[in-house]
Amino acid sequence: MARLVDVIEQMIKAMIDENDGHAVISRSQLAEQANCVPSQITYVLSTRFSSGNGYIVESRRGGGGQITITRVSHTGPEHYLQAILDAVGDDLSQQQAKTLLTNAVSVGAITPKEGTAIMAAVSDRALSKVDSDIRAVLRADIFRNALLGLMIAEE
Repeated sequence: MARLVDVIEQMIKAMIDENDGHAVISRSQLAEQANCVPSQITYVLSTRFSSGNGYIVESRRGGGGQITITRVSHTGPEHYLQAILDAVGDDLSQQQAKTLLTNAVSVGAITPKEGTAIMAAVSDRALSKVDSDIRAVLRADIFRNALLGLMIAEE
């Protein structure tokens, strides 16, 4: 009999396959389908869907624990950066930016120095004079432009 974590992993991979390498899931809904607690979904995501395993996982607070998972083909740093660009929505929290940058550094897509510089540019401190209603939108724009700048510099 298959272990629950294996069953959850297969469920998530099926969703990703059905959606061309990209899936948006609700932690609570998936937990209900798998007949488990949401923390087990979190465990599977952190152990089976890490950047080292070829995935970008982006969590959004609220909304039932909505999670976006993107499969990344590791054919080079520019592909990984493109996958990050594709994963960033209209807005981006400071924590989401930090997670994406940490993952990019861990797979060698950017240097630690580049990650630190981008994080400084999109931090709450750097954007403190911007109205909080538009801060996450501005952060996403700056983040995308910084990554695009790195991608252009690599060419």
